[in-house]
Amino acid sequence: MKITVLGSGTSTGVPQIGCECEVCKSNDSRDRRMRCSGLVEVEGVRILIDCGPDFREQMLRFSKFGPIDAVLVTHEHYDHVGGLDDLRPFCKFRDVPVYAENYTAERLLQRIPYCFVEHPYPGVPKISLNMIEPDKRFAVSNSDGKSVEIIPFRVIHGKMPILGFRIGGMAWITDMTDMPEGSYGCIAGLDCLFINALRIEPHRTHQSLSQAIGRAEKISAKNTYFIHASHQIGLHSEVEKILPEGMYQTYDGMEIIV
Repeated sequence: MKITVLGSGTSTGVPQIGCECEVCKSNDSRDRRMRCSGLVEVEGVRILIDCGPDFREQMLRFSKFGPIDAVLVTHEHYDHVGGLDDLRPFCKFRDVPVYAENYTAERLLQRIPYCFVEHPYPGVPKISLNMIEPDKRFAVSNSDGKSVEIIPFRVIHGKMPILGFRIGGMAWITDMTDMPEGSYGCIAGLDCLFINALRIEPHRTHQSLSQAIGRAEKISAKNTYFIHASHQIGLHSEVEKILPEGMYQTYDGMEIIV
C-alpha cells in the first residue's frame, strides 16, 4: 500500500492569506500546505480521501494521471469537498463513485446538483453518490476487478459526527476532537495512522498537537502521521524535533509505504 499526502493543511491553507508569521514566510517547502487530502493505492485500486479545493493542483504535482476508483468523503465542509467538480478529467477512465454518509450526501446534492441529475449537460463529471454508514464495511473495485475493503467509523468534529476510514492496516482521521469508545475497536492493530493535529494551542473543533499525540498513543499504531495543520503548528522542522518516536509531521507530497 502507498499513501500520498496530497494536502497536509487546514481549511485556510499555509501560507494563510495576509499573514506575515515565520511559518507563512518560510522558504521550507514542507511549510506550504494545501487543504487536507490523501491518495491510497493498494492492489491496483486508487482511492481518494476527500476532494478539496486544491485537488486539481495536488494531482498535477503529486500523482500520475490514472483512474480514481473511489472518493471517500469524511464530511461536508468545503475544504474537503470543494474539488469534486475537478474529477472531470478522471471520468475518461470510468465513472467515479463517491462515498458519503446520508447527511453529507444530502448537502452535496444541494450544493452541486448538476453533478447528480439524471440527464447531465455535456462536460459534467460522471460521478455517482453512494451512501455508507459507520461500522458497515463496503468494498471498492478497479476496472480489472480487484477489490479493497473499507471500514468507515465514527469520529466527532466539534459537535458534528463525521467519518474516519480504515483501509487494511491504515486509518485516516481528520478534523476530529473526539472519538466514541466503540470506534477504537475498528482501528486496533494499525500499521499506519493519519490523524489531525491543528496547532499547539487548544481549539474548539480540532485536536491540538498534544491532544493528537495522546490519542495516537491510545490507538497505538506502529507509526503515526499528523495531518490538517495550520500555520499555528509552527515550522515543520521544529515540530519534528518534539514528536515522540514513531510519530511524524506530514508535508504535501509525502509518500508512505505500508
